[in-house]
Amino acid sequence: MELGQLLQFLDDWLATDHEQLSTSLARFIGIDGYGVGTLRDDLARFMFLLGETDGEGLFSLRTAELTEPAVLPAPDAR
Repeated sequence: MELGQLLQFLDDWLATDHEQLSTSLARFIGIDGYGVGTLRDDLARFMFLLGETDGEGLFSLRTAELTEPAVLPAPDAR
């Protein structure tokens, strides 16, 4: 399997079970600001840079799930 195919496989997998993977990813990373949608965007950019795609999904939303805003941690109120 080539790198581009592996990235596409991961992107497809992330798209299938969004809710469960979001919880797992947030627990693994430890912050709420980087979710499955952001990871899929990063994979799409990397696939484009490798020449695997024509950039579809980079400049417009691929799915409705990407319209959810990122939740950033609240700043310290010291």
